[in-house]
Amino acid sequence: MATLKGKTLLITGASRGIGKAIGLRAARDGANIILVAKTVAPQKNLPGTIHTAAEEMIAAGGRALACPTDIRSEEQVQKAVEEAVATFDGIDILINNASALGLTGTLQTPMKRFDLMQQVNVRGTFLCAQACLPYLKQSSNPHILTIAPPPKLEAKWFASHLPYTLSKFGMSLCTLGMAEEFKPQGIAVNALWPKTAIATAAVMNLLGGEAAIQGCRRPEIMADAAYLILTKPSRECTGNFFIDEELLRSAGVTDFAPYAVSPGTPLYPDLFI
Repeated sequence: MATLKGKTLLITGASRGIGKAIGLRAARDGANIILVAKTVAPQKNLPGTIHTAAEEMIAAGGRALACPTDIRSEEQVQKAVEEAVATFDGIDILINNASALGLTGTLQTPMKRFDLMQQVNVRGTFLCAQACLPYLKQSSNPHILTIAPPPKLEAKWFASHLPYTLSKFGMSLCTLGMAEEFKPQGIAVNALWPKTAIATAAVMNLLGGEAAIQGCRRPEIMADAAYLILTKPSRECTGNFFIDEELLRSAGVTDFAPYAVSPGTPLYPDLFI
């Protein structure tokens, strides 16, 4: 059976939420996880740190390397990649998970926030891929998986939060372009997006607090969907924009209640679904 045992994953935004869940799922197979994130000390509204997440992944059965990194910094990203290669002798998988959120319109978005979303979401995705690709080319089953929505040129996806949509669709277009560019080298480049809202710190802090969390699914649904993608042969699976529930259903999953934060509570659809 397919497994991630011995594979090395570099995951951005790995200290919590979806990134951490993907790391824990891979760790249960015995994978090596490079955690790339900024949170090195506990913060009031952000549970956990890069170091506590690494400890959990080791406890789950994997090996972990915490690399405090701001993915807006080319120097810090390059350093994290070099540490990863020195520790684990290569990189097999890149997970572009880190993302900045801001659901405001054109007149309500400070340029500082606009720049943050562009730098983290689009530039960070491009930079991390650029830094990892020389090593991915040496892997027997290389994957890049980006947490980004299917790109859609319909006005309704842009009108309410144009700056955020631009940044997320920028991640989507990176997926589209790199999938075709690196297909000859057998590097799979795919995107994954949730059908419903996911219980993360962003939802808690920016989108409605505890009440909103009750209408979410747990990050583990994204981790299980990511696992299905990352264990596929890279030459046979590239250029896709997967939706978590649809992918899991295609693999035979029929009961999604265990993924719900509050089973029976109506779920919030995701912003781009």
